[in-house]
Amino acid sequence: MERSLKNVLVVSFGFLLLFTAYGGLQSLQSSLYSEEGLGVTALSTLYGGVLLSSMFLPPLLIKKFGCKWTIVISMCCYVAFSLGNFYASWYTLIPTSILLGLGAAPLWSAQCTYLTIMGNTQAEKVGKVGRDVVNRYFGIFFLIFQSSGVWGNLISSLVFGQTPTQEAIPEEQLLSCGASDCLMATASTNSTQRPSQTLIYTLLGIYTGSGVLAVLLVAVFLEPIKDAQQKSEGEKELPFWSTLLSTFRLLRDRRLRLLVLLPMYSGFEQAFLAGDYTRSYTTCALGIQFVGYAMICFSATNSLCSVLYGRLSQHTGRIALYALGAVTHLSCIIALLLWKPHPHQLAVFFVFSGLWGVADAVWQTQNNVLYGVLFEKSKEAAFANYRLWEALGFVIAFGYSTFLCVNVKLYVLLGVLSLTMLAYGTVEYLEAKKPARPVATEQTKPADGAETETAM
Repeated sequence: MERSLKNVLVVSFGFLLLFTAYGGLQSLQSSLYSEEGLGVTALSTLYGGVLLSSMFLPPLLIKKFGCKWTIVISMCCYVAFSLGNFYASWYTLIPTSILLGLGAAPLWSAQCTYLTIMGNTQAEKVGKVGRDVVNRYFGIFFLIFQSSGVWGNLISSLVFGQTPTQEAIPEEQLLSCGASDCLMATASTNSTQRPSQTLIYTLLGIYTGSGVLAVLLVAVFLEPIKDAQQKSEGEKELPFWSTLLSTFRLLRDRRLRLLVLLPMYSGFEQAFLAGDYTRSYTTCALGIQFVGYAMICFSATNSLCSVLYGRLSQHTGRIALYALGAVTHLSCIIALLLWKPHPHQLAVFFVFSGLWGVADAVWQTQNNVLYGVLFEKSKEAAFANYRLWEALGFVIAFGYSTFLCVNVKLYVLLGVLSLTMLAYGTVEYLEAKKPARPVATEQTKPADGAETETAM
């Protein structure tokens, strides 16, 4: 138990350090580089890179280098993005965004595969249900990982808090904040003072150092892992194109086709928070120095709820948690459409970001576990699909960020959320209709019985 838990903690703290840097940078892109929409264009390009790499790279890299070294190589791409921000321009941010995007899908697929194999292996040793151990490991991971947003945004708020006191934001600007913001990516931050270049360099130095530490931690302390399932199949060497196309082949499974909306919605809602809520609500009405604090609230609730849901799911099942996430986001979207942000309502800015975190924790923990459980025999391809569709959500959301009004974006979120829950409910219905199948495949592994019956 100690060895597997140690590995889970090494992965978790590696991601904590890496995303302390990336999470803080992502939250600031739309506010810091608002000229000609450079910030949101960089984010859109980044997720375009994720989309491309999701199609091909994860199964290939994991097969070639194993989960551990895939994580290490991918982390280096994130460090390159931090370095690109030192001289932010179209010639530095766009190429490093693409590089980060190419590394992101293999990073997450390797992490999900690693924790799923680790959980199933541990469950087999101690005679527990594989799903429960995997759920617990993802809960621990997301508790530690999601707190990265707290530290990354706290660092940015403390550094930028040294900016001279800003003038009061004029009432005319406040009228165009929130859902009524139609100035898109350009003018909403014009009257808020930009931090000095020295402060920006200080922040980027801290973030780059954090990313380098993450790479070293995983490279030195994480143990490589082999999938017992692959070993039992005699380590068959699959042809190059077979591995390459495994991500697309899995789409033959009707359940996966229905489930693509879950990661897509996850991309949409995270993009809205990072690109629109931070700029059109927080920066517009309060100033850039409050972006970090609002995102800390999101990350803190996200982190606490992640570990809570990991425990709760064993008693409530995942359907109740998905219902909680859907209702919370639905309420937030409707309220954001009606709310007129004003500096006098300071607490409300944090209530919204906190509630957004409560719902986001459902998508982050349960989506990963759901994919790991339903497609247990094709984990790498399943998680690659997950990142592919999540990236598509990000690309679309950041892509229209520069030319749609905020209220239209909220209506889009509302529509995608409704369709997502409908499709997810259909998958649960299909799964519930075949209760007799586990008996037929019980002889596989006691720990995996629940999962293997649903795999292709």
